[in-house]
Amino acid sequence: MLLKILIAVVFAAMLASLAAGAGFLLKDDSQSRRLLTSLKIRVSLAALMLILLGYGFLSGHLGG
Repeated sequence: MLLKILIAVVFAAMLASLAAGAGFLLKDDSQSRRLLTSLKIRVSLAALMLILLGYGFLSGHLGG
């Protein structure tokens, strides 16, 4: 159960990073690095999500 909650939290953080990146894209000037930082965070969270999902399926905590 803890794994499912952790996956949901990581997914919510990815959505928050996506929304922040969209806001930075619309409002910041071309010299701002906040959009790049948001992308780095989102990619890291996606990698963490893949690791968690892989662990969940291989250990039998997720799936049928």
